[in-house]
Amino acid sequence: MQTIELGGVSVPRIGQGTWHMGEDAGQRQAEVRALREGIDLGMTLIDTAEMYAEGGAEEIVGEAIRNRRDEVYLVSKVYPHNASTQGVQAACERSLRRLGTDTIDLYLLHWRGQYPLIETVEAFERLREQGKILRWGVSNFDTDDFAELDAPACATNQVLYNPEARGIEVDLLPWQAQHNMPLMAYCPIGQGGALLHDATLQRIADKHRATPAQVALAWSLRHPGVIAIPKAVNLDHLKQNAKADTVRLDDDDLAQIDAAFPPPTRKQSLQMV
Repeated sequence: MQTIELGGVSVPRIGQGTWHMGEDAGQRQAEVRALREGIDLGMTLIDTAEMYAEGGAEEIVGEAIRNRRDEVYLVSKVYPHNASTQGVQAACERSLRRLGTDTIDLYLLHWRGQYPLIETVEAFERLREQGKILRWGVSNFDTDDFAELDAPACATNQVLYNPEARGIEVDLLPWQAQHNMPLMAYCPIGQGGALLHDATLQRIADKHRATPAQVALAWSLRHPGVIAIPKAVNLDHLKQNAKADTVRLDDDDLAQIDAAFPPPTRKQSLQMV
């Protein structure tokens, strides 16, 4: 699988998301199994957050990586309302307990909240000095947020990005490329399945003997600085995700996608879900 340097570590460009995991006890073992299968397939970057099922997703991840921690690049996120000096410390320690680990590889501010960025950054740096996190970053930040943050130590920014949500192409994506900051794309195959039933993506998928999901992932990965973190529980979907980086879209494919999902022509407000 293609890799990229993130926080000084080589990671796969396709990882595993965990949003909505941990919400249904009846799905727990299937979710744990899916994450383990994903690791076996090379998707060793796992993204989670204290927000997901109020810690439930972190518990799923913790069970999945038990005895396999050294194989995984672990990403989690702190709620904005916990982003104070003391709040970050306590939230991270709770996440560590749920994840069953001593260290989180990359810890993100989930989105901006009431606390000054400098306070959150100082709390992140203290966690790093303690060895509880290795690097820190942000999520749902736009260019003006980065102007205020002004922190070269920020390792990444995780934002919504797929053919239906292209606003970041105007300035945020180029800015991150210019600063050699990988962008993590959440919901890279959309939400609710509408994108995966699009006739254009299906036509391109048929051409490449692929699936619409693989086309959507390949589309986001056409930018060398992007990491995609799709969520999957179904084993077939996991296998498709893992092989998506072998799909090479040509100029005609990209032109068709542009026609179906026009690229932005001016600055837009950052989309979030």
